[in-house]
Amino acid sequence: MAQSVKLADEVMALVRREADLHSRSVAGQITHWLKIGRAIEHSGSYDHVRITAALEGRLDTTELTEEEGTAWLDAITEKMGRACEEEEAFHAKRHKLGQGVGLDAGGNLIYARDDAAP
Repeated sequence: MAQSVKLADEVMALVRREADLHSRSVAGQITHWLKIGRAIEHSGSYDHVRITAALEGRLDTTELTEEEGTAWLDAITEKMGRACEEEEAFHAKRHKLGQGVGLDAGGNLIYARDDAAP
C-alpha cells in the first residue's frame, strides 16, 4: 500500500534534481537512496549507534571511522541548520523589539521589517 510522506521543499528539490540526472522517477530516487542508506547503516564500516552517540556527545568524533565521520558531519550540519525553540523565541523577541535579527551575506546586521507597517 502506498504511503504519503511530507518532506521539506529543499529535500524535494534535491530529489527531483537527482531523479532527472539519473532518469528516475521521484519515488524511484527516494527508494534508491533509501536502499543505499540502509545498506550503509548495515555495513561493517558504518555503525549508526556510534554516529548517534557522537551526535549526543557521548562519543568523541575522533573515534569515528571515515565513513561514520562523513555521516556525522552530514547529520550535524542538517541539525545545526534548523533553529531550536529557544532560538526561534529569541529571534521573535528581537523582531518584536525592532532589533537586529540576523546577518546578510556581507556580515551586516539585518533588522526585522514588518511588511504590514505603513
